[in-house]
Amino acid sequence: MPTFYDFQRAPSPRRARIVLAEKGIAHEMRPVDLGTAEQLSDAYRAINPACTVPALVLDDGTVLTDNAGIAAWAEAMQPEPPLLGTTPTEKAAVASWNSKIEGECFMAIAEVLRNTSKGMVDRALPGPNNYPQIPELAERGRARLVHFLDRFEEHMQGREWAATGSFSLADITAGVALDFAGWVKVDVNEGRPAVAAWREKLAQRPSFSL
Repeated sequence: MPTFYDFQRAPSPRRARIVLAEKGIAHEMRPVDLGTAEQLSDAYRAINPACTVPALVLDDGTVLTDNAGIAAWAEAMQPEPPLLGTTPTEKAAVASWNSKIEGECFMAIAEVLRNTSKGMVDRALPGPNNYPQIPELAERGRARLVHFLDRFEEHMQGREWAATGSFSLADITAGVALDFAGWVKVDVNEGRPAVAAWREKLAQRPSFSL
């Protein structure tokens, strides 16, 4: 059985946790306490030298250390229900929207949080190395986030799901990202009825309560 290294409150492992739940893939969960910097310990570095969560250790010893790899493995291991699309066009749409959401939304929020949080002084980027906070990046990140949300609201008007006609990895990434926006005190629903309706549907999925 795979071993999943997780931190309950963090958005990145939550994405992988939802994928595994949607796929029904059994796994053993082991917590990594980011609050006490356990990810920087020698024991965890031996598992994932990048010092990040999530990490998924497979039965053959392979270690997957990012959401892209975990999602690709899960889709191959358990094709149903499909999360990466079924036709070439759907696969392209899911990949494209997932990339947009990561780069334009997730990273914008991370820029705000990591460059303003008192608990992240000198930890402005995840990983084994320390980097100082840059206040200007927080200002840019907040502006980028609002711009993305407005574009996403326009995109979601008349749509049921983010990338295709079915629930996909893009919905997982976007749903977790928009929940994450609450950490930087941005109300993503305000003035965005299509986004609010879509988030309400996501909240009804059991995997999103994990």
